Amino acid sequence: MNSKNKFEPSFYDKVYEVTRKIPFGKVTSYGAIAEFLGRKGSARMVGYAMNNAHYLDDVPAHRVVNRNGLLTGKHHFSPPDLMQQLLENEGIEVENDKVLNFKEVFWKPEF
Repeated sequence: MNSKNKFEPSFYDKVYEVTRKIPFGKVTSYGAIAEFLGRKGSARMVGYAMNNAHYLDDVPAHRVVNRNGLLTGKHHFSPPDLMQQLLENEGIEVENDKVLNFKEVFWKPEF
């Protein structure tokens, strides 16, 4: 029998909750979300959650990039340039699959 409370949100649910809070016109990183959730070093797990977010219309997965501002998750969008289009629609400049002015548009999840 699983000792976890069946009503406790899963890690993916927690990732989606944080992702929904990313402001329009901002991006964050997989690592920043992992650290906020107390799982520093679990950026890859956040990436797996983002890969599975394509069916959730209310999760702005396009706003989550790698720690250098690269659109590493773009191949999970259909078509692959959709991630860049969505970011550009929010005023975020992207060139060569990288967010320009990354530090200025970076959002750090905080309590």
